Amino acid sequence: MSKLLSLSAGALLMMGAHAGPQYITPQGSDTKPIYHVTVVSRTLEAVNYGHLDGPTEIGFAGTVLQADAKGQATVDSKRGRTAIDAKFEHLEPATKFGREYLAYVLWAITPEGRAKNLGELVVDGSGRARIGVTTDLQALGLLVTAEPYYAVNTPSDVVVMENVVLPETMGKREVVRARYDLLPRGEYTMYLHAGRGAGGSVYPEPVIRLPYDRYEALLEVYQAQNAVNIADSLGAGYYASDIFLKAQVLLREAQDMQASGQDTHMTVSEAREASQMAEDARALAVRRAEEERLVSQQTQSSIDRQARDQALADAQAAKAQADAERAEAESQRASAQQAAADAAQAQALADQREREASAASAEVMQAKQAESVSAQKESRAEMLAQLNGILPTRDTPRGLVVTVPDAMMERSGIQQRLTQIAEIVAAHPGLSLCVEGYADDRGSDASQRHAEMVRELLVAGGLTPDVVTAAGFGKDRPITSNATLGREQNRRVEIVIAGQAIGDMALWDRAYPLGR
Repeated sequence: MSKLLSLSAGALLMMGAHAGPQYITPQGSDTKPIYHVTVVSRTLEAVNYGHLDGPTEIGFAGTVLQADAKGQATVDSKRGRTAIDAKFEHLEPATKFGREYLAYVLWAITPEGRAKNLGELVVDGSGRARIGVTTDLQALGLLVTAEPYYAVNTPSDVVVMENVVLPETMGKREVVRARYDLLPRGEYTMYLHAGRGAGGSVYPEPVIRLPYDRYEALLEVYQAQNAVNIADSLGAGYYASDIFLKAQVLLREAQDMQASGQDTHMTVSEAREASQMAEDARALAVRRAEEERLVSQQTQSSIDRQARDQALADAQAAKAQADAERAEAESQRASAQQAAADAAQAQALADQREREASAASAEVMQAKQAESVSAQKESRAEMLAQLNGILPTRDTPRGLVVTVPDAMMERSGIQQRLTQIAEIVAAHPGLSLCVEGYADDRGSDASQRHAEMVRELLVAGGLTPDVVTAAGFGKDRPITSNATLGREQNRRVEIVIAGQAIGDMALWDRAYPLGR
């Protein structure tokens, strides 16, 4: 029996065709990024594998973005190359970071911070992947990122795994001098005009199950669509039209092959060629846009220089005339110069005092801001501990998320717990609550009813109605597979608590040292 894998039918946010340089540097309120993910600052430990007597082992560990992921690799330094045979497990689908993330890529990072794409990790239905590659690098660190397509040439922010030097690892340890957040980033974020959807819908679509060969072909087609859309959003149709047109043709051919059920190997090959062609078009578009910007800047600089030269000439002529006039009133000039000197000294003294006052005011403002942020963190940590004593609570970028399991919805004790939560929230003015109901794909959908019930109990517990909203999302946002016995976890109500009183940053979103 062929292995079946699931893939969202809407795993790719499509973008309408457009051309022109207006999308290269989107600014202002009329544009918005389709997706953006931030990873905390990290440093990576590299190993110099030169002159080894044989292969050595190195481990991999997941970052905070995918803590359960792990792996190991055999590294063999040979003449003129380094061979890497790596295998990984517990890799969740890349789409967990957003539907536009479709691939995992293994990177080699030099101690100077230069990144090199070593290849795509093809994850099977059990969350495992294996890759065998060679590189000309001798000293390197290894990490894995989630990407919109496999052919990217600079890593994204979504770092999910990093190498871990084992006690038995042979080689000289070195520290990569560029933190993750300082590595060069590729322009892989698509931008759209505000109010303009991608592909007509931004809501999750049904999950379909496919044999592995068709799953691989469809995933490659989605990656090619991502590559073409991202290149398009960065002006490839304007700056690299020939290459971009070829990428579009290859994408359409791959889509036709996939739709008509042709040989999946041919579909994969065509889609990967489309991804590579689109990446070339994207890189060329970014380079040409920058060249155009520099030319425009140089032209403007030349115009400004001519204006300055003319202004200088006018000033010199005016000065000559003024000198002639001053020669006629020498007796008056001495007193005027003294008065001007006195005024200048007074003005300089006033300016210095104003600068000192501004600096003092800025220090006071910074101290107040630091005190406010510290108070927010303390309030957030205190509330997280209090809520966890009542119901399971997570600290997320959305806010503090309290989970009410479906099994507790009809119990008599639920009202008392929600009243306790309402009292805790009421003690921190300015907070808002969004009650979200969810269901699995079995039985009737009670997500809206449960969300409304929790909202009513919170209001009854002392919260004002205007700070509590409720919405039912049904089965569209499962946290685990509905095909397993754990699907009851999908039947839940989540209370999202956010507001200025607890800040807008999760407690874990900060720099932290690399563990050994």
